[in-house]
Amino acid sequence: MIVKMQKVTLLVGAQHREDALNKLRKLGVIHVHYVKNPVSKDITSLENELSDLEKALSVIGEGKKPSKNVGTDEASAYVKEILSLSQQKTDALQKLEELEEKRNWFDYWGAISRDSVEDLEKAGIFIHLYVTNKNALKKLPEDKIVYVVREEKNTVYVVFISTDPNERLDFKEELIPEIEIATLEENIAQIKKEITHIERRLNELSKKRDHLIAYRDDLIKKLEFSKVKYSMGEEETIYYLQGFCPNESISEVKKTAHREGWAYIFEDPDNPHEVPTLIRNPKWLRIIDPVFKFMGTLPGYNEYDISFWFLLFFSIFFAMLIGDAGYGLLILLLSLFAQKKIKNAPKEPFFLIYVLSGTTIIWGAITGTWFGFEKIAQLPFLNFLVIDKINSFIDTNQLFMMHLCFLIGVIQLTVAHGITALRYINSPITLSQIGWIGILWGLFFVAGKLVLNKPLPGFSLVFLVGGIGLVVLFSNFQKNIVKGILISLGDIPLKVISSFSDIVSYLRLFAVGYATVIVASNFNNMAAQTGFHSIINSFIAALILLGGHSLNILLGLMAVIVHGIRLNMLEFSGHLNMQWSGKPYEPFKE
Repeated sequence: MIVKMQKVTLLVGAQHREDALNKLRKLGVIHVHYVKNPVSKDITSLENELSDLEKALSVIGEGKKPSKNVGTDEASAYVKEILSLSQQKTDALQKLEELEEKRNWFDYWGAISRDSVEDLEKAGIFIHLYVTNKNALKKLPEDKIVYVVREEKNTVYVVFISTDPNERLDFKEELIPEIEIATLEENIAQIKKEITHIERRLNELSKKRDHLIAYRDDLIKKLEFSKVKYSMGEEETIYYLQGFCPNESISEVKKTAHREGWAYIFEDPDNPHEVPTLIRNPKWLRIIDPVFKFMGTLPGYNEYDISFWFLLFFSIFFAMLIGDAGYGLLILLLSLFAQKKIKNAPKEPFFLIYVLSGTTIIWGAITGTWFGFEKIAQLPFLNFLVIDKINSFIDTNQLFMMHLCFLIGVIQLTVAHGITALRYINSPITLSQIGWIGILWGLFFVAGKLVLNKPLPGFSLVFLVGGIGLVVLFSNFQKNIVKGILISLGDIPLKVISSFSDIVSYLRLFAVGYATVIVASNFNNMAAQTGFHSIINSFIAALILLGGHSLNILLGLMAVIVHGIRLNMLEFSGHLNMQWSGKPYEPFKE
């Protein structure tokens, strides 16, 4: 359930400001709501330190053997050294790239010495280097002294020798580097040595990673403290802090306030959108939390905690979408093995998988589906568990399965409107929600008629008309009754169509589950046709079974994410008018 909160305002004297915040942080129950935007040099300095630290951590790798603990000053010095070394390495790599590019020039033209070329020029012999194509080279006069030193497809590298210092060829000329190749190679070797030295030192500093992370945690706490400090409101010599506190912790805050001499005000929140969401459920229900974390969703303070209903229907959807008891058993065994191997892993995800795989085994058993083999379900005990009406291998059951999906959908959506009706039990809104329940059941029978050609009961019209009447009268109930009715009349056509679409969308449970059975059966038939009459055939058949069923399980799990979660997060939550706009309760604490 979503824990009820109180808005709290604490007032302290200016001289007791920091002491009060330290004691409040030890208390660790108030989610601070900034009175003003926190701005100070301290905050800027801490943010810059954190930014530098994050950069330093991204530079160093994981150290194999953590070093002894280091102090704050040492950690700060290490950060500066890491960043300095990183910059030196970047500069060295850039310089190395430039030198290697020059070295590549010599690979094309050979070990030409600039000094030798200048000596030849003093003797009246002038050398120029050109890059051109073969056709252009053929058009040169025969009296030109040209030597080809390299050819690449149609491109040629040539040396032109002349006794006239002003004579040139009409080609692209290559300039001879000023540096000698020997000096260039020495410089390259020196920079590589420097880079190696930097990398060795960074590797040593990587052993400080754990302590740098501890330093980061310390900086984060200091930053949080500073933000809270400078976000406090100020009236002359009085500072005040505002936040939200769970109802069960109010007495603890009051006790501390009395002891420390703080003034305080507790009141009901005036803006639910500012209030953080704290969900507290029994252990057995918290197994669904990993799904919410995966989705990154949290209900707003004034919304609903649907953990129980989400777990209930998600388990059903998972079972129907995977649809195979053999797959469920395999998932269960693999999860048990994984939990045994991963000692420190959180328990909730594994317990959730056990529930989901358990419901899958039950569903697969009653539908007679074990790895897509019909004959497995015909075994004596397993055959006893099969319900003929939903047997996956009886084609005439398909219409009933579609009808069952519609039924599951209308029940889930009825729950959504029932929850809202109970919340507003003393309001006319309750009557409008009862009206929506009537509309949903009327649409359920209409869907059965239009999609499955089932007879349309006469009372379905009563559900629709009566439900629409209640919705029109009470969904926007106000003093000006006519205005409220007109607003409702403008909304209801699209909402009714949308509700019909929502009910029909539950057909995805049947479609995906049936596809899983068909795919599994087809892979089984492929393996059977390959046969097991030889070692090679048996190996190929085994590969078909392993690969086919692995792929089928993977597709099923993807369907759970796409369809199973969607039906809860969109259809069900949509009928609850949930926005999932919550922000987590994060108390100011050590």
